[in-house]
Amino acid sequence: MTDTNINKKEVEERHIQAKGGMGVLFLLLFLMAISIAAVVFGIIFLAEESFVLGGILLGVGILFSCVVGPILFAGLKVLKPNEALVLTLFGQYYGTLTGPGFFYVNPFVTAVNPAAQPAGALQSSSDPGTAALQAAGQAMTSGKKISLKAMTLNNEKQKINDKLGNPIIIGIVVIWRVTNTAKAVFNVDNYKEFLSIQCDSALRNVVRLYPYDISEDGDGVEEKSLRGSSQEIADILKEEIQKKVEIAGLEISEARITHLAYAPEIAAAMLQRQQASAIIDARKLIVEGAVGMVEMALNKLGENDIVTLDEERKAAMVSNLLVVLCGNKDAQPIVNSGSIY
Repeated sequence: MTDTNINKKEVEERHIQAKGGMGVLFLLLFLMAISIAAVVFGIIFLAEESFVLGGILLGVGILFSCVVGPILFAGLKVLKPNEALVLTLFGQYYGTLTGPGFFYVNPFVTAVNPAAQPAGALQSSSDPGTAALQAAGQAMTSGKKISLKAMTLNNEKQKINDKLGNPIIIGIVVIWRVTNTAKAVFNVDNYKEFLSIQCDSALRNVVRLYPYDISEDGDGVEEKSLRGSSQEIADILKEEIQKKVEIAGLEISEARITHLAYAPEIAAAMLQRQQASAIIDARKLIVEGAVGMVEMALNKLGENDIVTLDEERKAAMVSNLLVVLCGNKDAQPIVNSGSIY
């Protein structure tokens, strides 16, 4: 029942086929000039005591230039590439205006964008005509346009416990864009804040399922980790965020981990652990190589009949070779000039 009610409240996006604004602009400027001329002639007729004609011209001219004209100018909308305007008419969704160009729509519609920043002051211009055109085209839409471009969200770093309970500091960057303007405006209060909160929530849900690094006590099964499986974790994170922001009409193009480290309180201990693990791995490799070299040396000596060694001499030779090959420092040779017995 709850899901059905939510779906009924969702608003489907519809696009407006708006008229070209340039022709309407010239028509409105022409009518504005006529209204100003009517005011002038009305004042002249009143001065000549033609009160009926003068009053009509003066009233019509003032009404159009001061009331009707500014309202009609409000219907002019200018859009750049990858921009959209979500318009409402007396509280009802009117439609979405998309595509670059100069358009004219119903002058009573209102642009809506709850995530918009406060519109800044219009730039002043010394040319009155330019200033009037800027005011006509931007007064009603400044700050209300919705960008359809790919945008980047870089949330603050968070402290989260991984699967093993170790506190880590992690940060992500999300590439996203608006695909459904109606859902973005009407289904959530502020789609940018909604995305930020959902990214934090999805990040916590994903991080708690994986360890920071692969545990050495595993049972041989390959396990994903935040550090070693960054691409797989990024794909999982992207899918998790996409599910959460589908209601807001957003598309997640990419999600990446930009910062990953242990929390300061355990960073020193984990660094020592990593260093010890690296030393052990290096020693294992050295020992494996030394044993192989010793085996090869004994086999070559036996195959070529260079020298015949009993088990005791072989043991002494193996011991000496392992000391030389596995030692931390270079071995100092000792030349025996006498008998080996």
